[in-house]
Amino acid sequence: MAELVYPPVIGFAHTMFKAQGLRFDVEGTEHIPRRGGAVLVSNHIGYLDFVFCGLAARPAKRLVRFMAKESVFRHKVSGPLMRAMKHIPVDRSAGLDAYKHALSALRSGEVIGVFPEATISTSFTLKNFKSGAARLAQEAGVPLVPMALWGTQRLWTKGQKRNLGRRHIPVSIRVGEPITADRDEAADTITERVRTRVQDLLEAAQRSYPVRSEGPADSWWIPAHLGGTAPTPDRAAATDRR
Repeated sequence: MAELVYPPVIGFAHTMFKAQGLRFDVEGTEHIPRRGGAVLVSNHIGYLDFVFCGLAARPAKRLVRFMAKESVFRHKVSGPLMRAMKHIPVDRSAGLDAYKHALSALRSGEVIGVFPEATISTSFTLKNFKSGAARLAQEAGVPLVPMALWGTQRLWTKGQKRNLGRRHIPVSIRVGEPITADRDEAADTITERVRTRVQDLLEAAQRSYPVRSEGPADSWWIPAHLGGTAPTPDRAAATDRR
């Protein structure tokens, strides 16, 4: 079936990012398979992360179907777009339906995008990963492709104002080599291997990021362990539980 909505949306997003003067630093896109199913696994630090993950798949000419919370599909604007782009709604009270939907898509050769932390990390460090991505890859017989984003939190993230003006903000994207999900290996073990690889990619993106803090007022987007004023993982977790 022809993709009537997804390609124009990608084109619009690319035009908007260019108008905002975003500076992209992308490495590893050759690791995204040009055909066949795959599970794209990324950290989650901003509301626009799914867009940037999707842009990383453009060189491979792939369209990524993301698993997203069901409330996004109820929105009068985003809902119709999400459904038309064949993204997958996740109702946390009935997660099996989303799992079956994603599994069917993988078996038909689609690329599925997953944020295994489930929510945005307001500490901008990696939270624990849920094992759903590993179990999907095992059952569908497809690879897991790790990736990391950095800088996207400066555009729009939880608890901060949107900054979508023309600010020339750098956005770093790192894609790693595919990871095989053997059926005989425990899903939790595979999940930890993927998380370790995403951590490596994230640290590489942070090291090469061309912007540093200009002082305490501009360090909210930098993790505490790197000298920034973002909440520590413990503080962030405590806030999320409230």
